[in-house]
Amino acid sequence: MGGFDLPKTGMFVGRVWRANIGPSVVVVRNNTVVDITSKDTPTMRDLLELVDPVAYVNSQEGEVLCDLDALVANSFYAFVSEGLTHLLAPCDLQAVKACGVTFARSMVERVIEERAAGDLKKAAAIRVKIAHVIGDNIKNLIPGSEKAKEVKILLMSEGLWSQYLEVGIGPDVEVFSKAQPMSAVGWGAEVGLHPISKWNNPEPEVVLTVNSRGTVVGATLGNDVNLRDVEGRSALLLGKAKDNNASASLGPFIRLFDDEFDLASIGKITIKMTITGQDDFDLTAVCSMNEISRDPADMVKQTIGRHHQYPEGLMLYLGSMFAPTKDRGSKGDGFTHKIGDVVTISASELGRLTNTVELSTTCPEWTFGTTALMRNLAKRNLL
Repeated sequence: MGGFDLPKTGMFVGRVWRANIGPSVVVVRNNTVVDITSKDTPTMRDLLELVDPVAYVNSQEGEVLCDLDALVANSFYAFVSEGLTHLLAPCDLQAVKACGVTFARSMVERVIEERAAGDLKKAAAIRVKIAHVIGDNIKNLIPGSEKAKEVKILLMSEGLWSQYLEVGIGPDVEVFSKAQPMSAVGWGAEVGLHPISKWNNPEPEVVLTVNSRGTVVGATLGNDVNLRDVEGRSALLLGKAKDNNASASLGPFIRLFDDEFDLASIGKITIKMTITGQDDFDLTAVCSMNEISRDPADMVKQTIGRHHQYPEGLMLYLGSMFAPTKDRGSKGDGFTHKIGDVVTISASELGRLTNTVELSTTCPEWTFGTTALMRNLAKRNLL
């Protein structure tokens, strides 16, 4: 499974499960995990609502729990138990939202899904047909610009207009609910595929951490597990395609914004993803955030503001350019997951997020929700 591979600089905060205690807020200091849970910050949400989270964390002595290597060993899904301190998703009460179709490459693949009506075997032929018409016309387009409007007219004249192109180059970003608060899984956990899906893939993404005031205070990595056949049959099935048991992975930690790492840094991130299967299949892909079509600051603004409030803040997936087409079986069949695939998403600025693919129906059930968290914190005299 490897480790977290955190950079030597930066402040990394997260959440762990402590045996016989419950979820706790932690910070990484010199490869050591330190519990900083208190009445001031009983939850990650409370920490991120502070005016200066970095200064607050620096002022807390905390309780040393373990080193990072021990946390890695304890957090691998096969070994997680009540008796071990293990990593959780770094968010808790925040809504988990996502923006879709934010890269030109993934935008074309969404059009292909729609045209294929979710049929993997039709995708290759449609990909060839669309490529010679679209070409590089949309690669450098600014969504909502006059040039984007011209391309829209061209595509409509060719009979290739799609709802995915509308949100890809139109003025309004696609924002959807990826997961319920408290339902995301973290490093080492199993990620779930709905059993009805036969065409699916991971989506490696940068995920912004946003407080209730709409201020971006940090970032982490995420796997926006995607069911291509389900969404391809109908965009109205997006909820079924995206929000399932263990289908949202986040972590390993949130890197808080400071003088060395801020929103401008996001555009410089390069994400690497590897998929290793039990059938000896392997795939490596790279996603450069400088290729994103939309401004992350605008994506946040379109998500939270006077039109929509999030009192607990939110986690916002920024979208992915990754839509694999490498054949896994017969020629032209493309890629889809197999049970047991190990997916690793990494960025030098944010660390490494590793998960193993399973069916949502066999992943551990999500039972510890907001009510359980509040009762746990009350029992610990943290509320």
